[in-house]
Amino acid sequence: MRLFYCLISLCLFFPPSDLSASDGELDFGRIDAIDLLMDLAISDNLIAGGVVLIGNHAGILSSTARGRLSASPDAPPLDQQSIFDLASLTKVIATTPAVMKLLDEGRLSLQDPLARWFPEFKGSSHENVTILNLLTHTSGLTDFEMSTEEAMKTAIQKAAAEKNKLQPGNSFKYADINFILLGELVKRVSGKTLDVYCREELFAPLLTQETMFLPTLNLVGRIAPTLGIDRGTVQDRNARRLGSVAGHAGLFSSAEDLARFARLMLAGGTLDGVRILSEAAVKQMISPVFCRNGTVQRGLGWDINSPFSAPKGRLFSETSFGHSGYSGSSIWIDPKQDLFVILLTNRLNYRNIRMFNQLRSDISTIAVAEFRKPVADRSLMIVPELQG
Repeated sequence: MRLFYCLISLCLFFPPSDLSASDGELDFGRIDAIDLLMDLAISDNLIAGGVVLIGNHAGILSSTARGRLSASPDAPPLDQQSIFDLASLTKVIATTPAVMKLLDEGRLSLQDPLARWFPEFKGSSHENVTILNLLTHTSGLTDFEMSTEEAMKTAIQKAAAEKNKLQPGNSFKYADINFILLGELVKRVSGKTLDVYCREELFAPLLTQETMFLPTLNLVGRIAPTLGIDRGTVQDRNARRLGSVAGHAGLFSSAEDLARFARLMLAGGTLDGVRILSEAAVKQMISPVFCRNGTVQRGLGWDINSPFSAPKGRLFSETSFGHSGYSGSSIWIDPKQDLFVILLTNRLNYRNIRMFNQLRSDISTIAVAEFRKPVADRSLMIVPELQG
């Protein structure tokens, strides 16, 4: 194992031309290192398989798929068109851009208090929590088990009745309820459910036809199942109680579709000549909001630097942003280096969080080392130590 990580570290320091077949037996490219990391994760039963896709604003630079659609030995192999439960990537691929489009249209404001759109919060200790607080997880709201009957109605009532343990603003507490409320906000402002609004305003114009809530039956054979859940059914229990369309989870997509979204973000809201989001909205989404006295940085919906930033790796810049999902998904985008890395896996081991986060981090580190702009003075390069 130590030799394996030494070889990866060597790959991070030397460019591909320095590790060619002419150097003798050593022919160990950095993309091969990603394949080996994925194969190791499969052999350790961390994942059944996964897809890694690396790209920039112009398109896909490299992609690889390892393992199978499920843990069954006779399951078909994964590929770049395989579809995954995105889990919390729903927050940034669907809910956040939907809110930002409504903001672009002047139909809501980031400073709107909850009570404006949710009369249920009037008179509660949370009535002055803002849309900005929900987007940055600084509302002070915390998660709870949702009811199986009238799930949205009772969730709003429970949230409004919570005692105000954390003051909104500087306090950071990652909680799904923030985005459950935002998903309902999209419905109340636009008059359309979140899935319909996203399909019409985001996914159809972006030509991401395999990004959707409630996947159609004809796609089920290409969907990687999450542990204990049937293909095409969202893993998150609260999302299922909300009808599988929720602001925090429920979206399905492929690596190729997510690459189009990442390219959209790198291009300032435009892709293939079609404007989906305003440039101002994109800039606003990825501008840092400082929480916990500056120790945590969040964008609107997006993570920048926090305890959840494992997919940032060691070489993405300070301007980069991304998000991860419980099911084994992550995306990280770097405007400064014009680069993004997408990782989609069908995760098997949910207990070894450290090992899974290390996989996310190492894949991003290797990808950036391979595809970032060359450094003229190699002595200035810092070789990160990958953890075994």
